[in-house]
Amino acid sequence: MTSYDAGAIRHLKQSIADGKHWYIALLEAIALWTLPEETYAGRHYRYLIAGQAFDWLLLAERLTAEIGSLIPEKERVELLFGQPPIELSAGEFKGLIGNEKYQAHLNYFYGITVEQALHLAIEMEIEKEQHGKISNCPGDVFQRIYGSSETVLLGLFRQEVGYPPCENITLTELNEFTYWLFKYRIENSDSTRLASDTRKALNQLEQMSSEF
Repeated sequence: MTSYDAGAIRHLKQSIADGKHWYIALLEAIALWTLPEETYAGRHYRYLIAGQAFDWLLLAERLTAEIGSLIPEKERVELLFGQPPIELSAGEFKGLIGNEKYQAHLNYFYGITVEQALHLAIEMEIEKEQHGKISNCPGDVFQRIYGSSETVLLGLFRQEVGYPPCENITLTELNEFTYWLFKYRIENSDSTRLASDTRKALNQLEQMSSEF
């Protein structure tokens, strides 16, 4: 860990000790953080996917592990599931973590979170069609979205980034693959289809949020 990132942890602990709300102190510490990835307590954390997409909740998980006794565990768990203890506007959130990290956070949101929601939305469409015995459409999520199978696309991704073939996939690689799929879809879809798929994914996220 760089001394700067150790300073981020010191800032977090000192700010809470001084009476600042832990969530605000956490976002300020995230702004100070510089490591794109690290191994901590036997676990590897990659906060920046493909050098572009910032997983701020993963860093929040890492940092709150440093201050577990200083914050309510219920609030910590809720944050990691996307429910912060304080509602902030997008501008306030951006101001606390900084413009660069905020833009990278948006890359993660649209490139990974929204892409995963699109997969789920299409999977549910396929299940509904199969239940209704509609059989004139592709029954594979990847085939329907990207025009190719998951196996072929995963092989292309691994070849492009230099990963060896492997039967298993880690969560980190899965996130990288999902972000790669997002960029692949942008490059290979027309603007109308892109807009339609994005709306479908955002609607899926909104529905999931309302059920939480």
